[in-house]
Amino acid sequence: MLSMSGSSVAAPDSVGWVTDFLNAAYYARPARERSLEDLRLAWAILTTRWHRKGEGRLHADDVLDFHRAFGRRRLDASPFATLDGQALLAGACDLLGSWFAASWQSSELRGWGVVFEDADDRASFRPERRLESAPLGVLTAPSAAPAKRRWHTYPPVPVRSVEATRAALLDPPRWPDFGSELGRFTPVRSTGLTGQTFEIEIVVRPLPRAPLVVRAYVTATRVLIDAGELAGFAASLNERLQAAGADLRLAVPPGARPLLGLELTTHEGHFVGAARSNIVLFADGEKGFVRDVGQWDPMPLHLRLAYRTAGARAQQAFWGGDAPEASMLHQFASAT
Repeated sequence: MLSMSGSSVAAPDSVGWVTDFLNAAYYARPARERSLEDLRLAWAILTTRWHRKGEGRLHADDVLDFHRAFGRRRLDASPFATLDGQALLAGACDLLGSWFAASWQSSELRGWGVVFEDADDRASFRPERRLESAPLGVLTAPSAAPAKRRWHTYPPVPVRSVEATRAALLDPPRWPDFGSELGRFTPVRSTGLTGQTFEIEIVVRPLPRAPLVVRAYVTATRVLIDAGELAGFAASLNERLQAAGADLRLAVPPGARPLLGLELTTHEGHFVGAARSNIVLFADGEKGFVRDVGQWDPMPLHLRLAYRTAGARAQQAFWGGDAPEASMLHQFASAT
């Protein structure tokens, strides 16, 4: 099965106007004027509209209400047809209700990428509804012989606060708040982190102003917080990396202390095939870092060609490249 196009909240017939809306909020704006907060707000508006519909996905006819709420603001904008944060928030209040602005500012009334009108609205939310439009494939852990698997240790990302980053990682409803310009993880279950499944919406840009959304799924198959288990987890990762190749960096440097371990396993249809990501938060002296260690089976030809063309660069950027706006780990590392 190929990786899936679009989002589980937006049907294929809405792709044109949803893409246009995300463009207006972020991708079509000059680089110096872009704000990830505005992009997250645009995603939240789309997801909140889906939530308040009560059933089904966003469709082509939903563009009419979006045009009424945002059309005039886009005509008056500079650059033309774009939306800054103020216009997005004002339009959202017209579209969804005047309550939206205050709820957007409240961490208690945001979660799963949705902005809720009140506490009762949040308490009644079922994130599993996303799976009604996106049945999960089976888990696809790497199964090739160890010598044939591909490993990659992404650069460690310094964190502002070890405690804040750890708390954010352990709180799945908050994950969409740390999305980057390349994509976001949205939990689709009402559970905690252990066993949680995430819908990954990745933005592919074949042209500068032509973002395409594709999706895949991973599940948190292991969450390690106990010191003894963490030490074993880090040692096992380091041993496997050393066995795989001398050029691979260790997951946790000698003398560093692991503070959180998270194993994410792909489902059928993932962009890189059968794979696992191992996210490690660790303290090295007085500084904290978060990094990802990936492993995956040899890719089928159709995935390998796409990966070589653009996937490898995007994967590097998403898991800790030099551009913080592209990297989800950089966004988690900025938690305070």
